[in-house]
Amino acid sequence: MSNHFQFLEDKRIDSLAKANAIQNYHKAWNAFRKVHEAGVPKFHRKSYAWRYQTNCQYPKQKTARLDNGTVCFEDRKHIVVPKLGRLRIKGAQQRLLDRQDETRIGTVTISKDAADRFFLSLQLGSDTPFVSKLSRTNRQIGIDLNTENFLTASDGRTIANPRYYRTIKGKLAKAQRTLSRRQRRAKKEQRSLRESKNYQKQRLLVAKIHARVFDRRRDFLQRTSTALIKNQDLVVAEELRSKNLLKNHALAMSISDVGWRSFLGMLSYKADLYDRQFITVSPKNTTQTCHDCGFVMGSNGTEKLTLADREWICPQCHVHHIRDYNAALNILEKGLQKQQKAQSKS
Repeated sequence: MSNHFQFLEDKRIDSLAKANAIQNYHKAWNAFRKVHEAGVPKFHRKSYAWRYQTNCQYPKQKTARLDNGTVCFEDRKHIVVPKLGRLRIKGAQQRLLDRQDETRIGTVTISKDAADRFFLSLQLGSDTPFVSKLSRTNRQIGIDLNTENFLTASDGRTIANPRYYRTIKGKLAKAQRTLSRRQRRAKKEQRSLRESKNYQKQRLLVAKIHARVFDRRRDFLQRTSTALIKNQDLVVAEELRSKNLLKNHALAMSISDVGWRSFLGMLSYKADLYDRQFITVSPKNTTQTCHDCGFVMGSNGTEKLTLADREWICPQCHVHHIRDYNAALNILEKGLQKQQKAQSKS
C-alpha cells in the first residue's frame, strides 16, 4: 500500500494505525460476504471529523498494567501515546488508576469530531471485573417507548421526553442560514471553503450546536438506562424498527430526536455489565391488546386504535386503559413468557 501512497511512508504515521486500517478493511469485506445488507464497503468520505486506531504493546513487560505499556498513564491528567507523545487529558477516574490488579490496554482510538473536540478511547481488559455484582431486586419492568413522553413503565411511572433538538431548533436554523450564505459567497468569489475563514468560523458554530444536542441527549440516555438496569433484574422493551418509523414524516423528527436505538443499545450492554437481563419482544398488538381480558382492537368489527387515541375502553371487559401503560404491561408479559420459554429449553 505504501508503494501506491507515498504519504504512508511518513515516519510521523504510527505503523499500527496503518495495520488497523488494513485489518478494518478486510473485516468490512468479510462482513459484507456474510450479511449482504449494507452494500459494498466504501471508504469514508472526506470530513472534518476523523479518527484512527493504534494498539498498546508490552514488549518487555512480565505483567500488563496501565502505566507500563507503549500507551500508558503518567498520572490522572496525562497519557503517553505512540507518535503523539505526552497528552494532557480531561482526567481519568482515580478508581481505575488505583487498580492493583493486572489491567491491559488493548485498542486505542484517537478521534476528532466536527466541533474540533478530541477524544481518546481505550479498550481495557482484566481478569477482575471493573464493576461489582449488584444484589438481586426481584423486580421486573416493561417499558413502552413513545412520542408522547420518552417512556412509560409497567409500574406506572413515566419519563418525560426532554426534546433537546426542538429546544434548540430555532437557533440552529438561524446559524445554518448564515452558514449557507457564507458558502454561496465563497463559491461566488471562487474561494475554497477550507480556506474561507468566515465559513469555517460559522461551520464550527453549527457543529458545536449539534454537539451540544448530542451530548445532552446522550447524558440523558446514559442516566436513564443505568437507573433502569440497576433497579430491576429484568427489563423488557419492544423491538424497534426505526427505519420504518422514520418513513412517517409527521413523526420523523420526534423519533430521531428521542434516540430510541441508542437507548436500547445502552440497556443491552449494561445488562451484560451488571449481570441483569434485557429482553426485546415483538411489538405486534402490544398497543391494541387489552391487558385484562386479552381482547385485540381491530377484531370482531372494532376499529384499531390510532395515535390520537391516548385512552380507551375495552369493548369486551369495559376496563378503562391508558394507552402507553397498557402497552407496557403487555410488553412485560411477553417478556416473561419469552424468558420462561428460554429457561424451559435450557
